[in-house]
Amino acid sequence: MKHKCLIVFFIVAALMAGGPNTSAASEKITVVLDWFINPDHGPLFVALEKGFFSRQGLDVSFQVPSNPNDPPKLVAAKNADIAVSYQPQHYIHVDQGLPLVRIATLVATPLNTLVVLADSDIKNIAQLKGKTVGYSIGGFETVILKVMLESQGLSLDTVKLVNVNFSLSPSLFSKSTDAVIGAFRNFELNQMDIEGRPGRAFYVEEYGIPSYDELILVARRDDVKALKFRKFVDALEEGAQFLVNHPDESWRLFIRGRKDLDNQLNRLAWQHTLPRFALRPGALDRARYQRFAKFLKKNGLINKIPQLDQYAVELPIAHP
Repeated sequence: MKHKCLIVFFIVAALMAGGPNTSAASEKITVVLDWFINPDHGPLFVALEKGFFSRQGLDVSFQVPSNPNDPPKLVAAKNADIAVSYQPQHYIHVDQGLPLVRIATLVATPLNTLVVLADSDIKNIAQLKGKTVGYSIGGFETVILKVMLESQGLSLDTVKLVNVNFSLSPSLFSKSTDAVIGAFRNFELNQMDIEGRPGRAFYVEEYGIPSYDELILVARRDDVKALKFRKFVDALEEGAQFLVNHPDESWRLFIRGRKDLDNQLNRLAWQHTLPRFALRPGALDRARYQRFAKFLKKNGLINKIPQLDQYAVELPIAHP
């Protein structure tokens, strides 16, 4: 009888020890990334590999989209729970009627830059007059360029615009452009260094563009009251803070099972993205978001400025 009692005791103890983790990973969350996996997504994958999501009772899966324009639309159509998106594009999506709200931030500073070759004779933006500027996507990028030029007394029609698709640095190397707008400071600049053709960057927030979050997480407006979203954001915060405290270990976690990511460009991008991650992903700077909405409205990218809680929220705490 004593042996049977001991067996029952150990079974119950094992169930109690393993129960929360075993049952915890039962609530599924699907996250669609903005593009292929890269260091911008660091906190997400650290939270996954460290078990921070599962400890919150979440079974999180990540999907890579075939088209980078699709993630917010997939969430709006209820084909995913969360999408990685961009703050500037988010206002436009909401203006178009997508029922989405920002619930967290991944990268809390702009990454966008205007870039020329370091050995170019263009030392300041005023010297772009009469030059050719390449861009990938019209709309926000051309508005950025317009405002940057205006800060130096120029207008958009003083430069020649050329759509180079996503061949930003190659267009500089081939001299088909003199400058490009839309180059990310943590990727294109590092890629140019690797190629032995370093660039010189002009940072958008220093030339009249209000500061903004580059990468954010969005969800359906009607869904975010569900507790799983707050749990997700809490786990993401754990991931972000672990990452900045242990960057080398976090890098190993990031590439674990993803050896194709272990290359020179991603290693450099990892280091240059570290100081830009949001340490309080769920926190919302209301004035900052409203200021940027006014900027987009002034420059004709959105038709009206909605109420803040219609496009950005700070989720209530998960536990009392």
